[in-house]
Amino acid sequence: MKWKLCIISLLTLVSLRAMADDSIYVKPSSPSRYDRRVNRYRKNWGALIPTLFVFQNAGNMGTLSGGIGWDYGRRKQWETELMFGFVPKHQSHRTKVTMTLKENYLPWSIGMKHGWSIEPLSASFYLNTIFGHEFWKQQPSRYPKGYYKLLSTRVRVNIAIGQHITWQIPQERRHMSRSISLFYEVSTCDWYIVSKVVDWGGIPLRDIVGLSFGVKFQTL
Repeated sequence: MKWKLCIISLLTLVSLRAMADDSIYVKPSSPSRYDRRVNRYRKNWGALIPTLFVFQNAGNMGTLSGGIGWDYGRRKQWETELMFGFVPKHQSHRTKVTMTLKENYLPWSIGMKHGWSIEPLSASFYLNTIFGHEFWKQQPSRYPKGYYKLLSTRVRVNIAIGQHITWQIPQERRHMSRSISLFYEVSTCDWYIVSKVVDWGGIPLRDIVGLSFGVKFQTL
């Protein structure tokens, strides 16, 4: 019985050696032009997926605004946000809708304990428009020529500075977001700046500067 097992083992070793000698090495082929084009197509479309969601009150963009955004750069220090908000009717006859295109720059991030970090400076530049026939891009004929020579009432140019504090959510507790940031901003707009320059002593600084707060959810 033992000699049969020895013969079977010997035959098995010979077969494995023959298979190893007869094996063929296939060199990986480089991607074709079609494959490269498909990869570029998918990558470009993938870049359109929002990486963050943001909600903010005030800031010359409505009582409450919310929207999507994208972060990029070597340290993710740049952010572009598209937000929609609303202004309650108050003394007007209807609620108004606003749209804001905002660019943020966060040059530094300081890490702290337990997943917390602080961004000690954020600088923002954004354009805001409000929808409605009451607002115009060019001066209506009912005003004297040159009365509103520089500025329209439909589009506002805004600047802001602020700070962020961020919590990196632990891996086991992540569901929809990987981090949450709370922030505040001090902002003003072109209309307020021009008014201050024209009437420097008559308009206090607190009337042209606003304080706003917000929250940001980083999803990707």
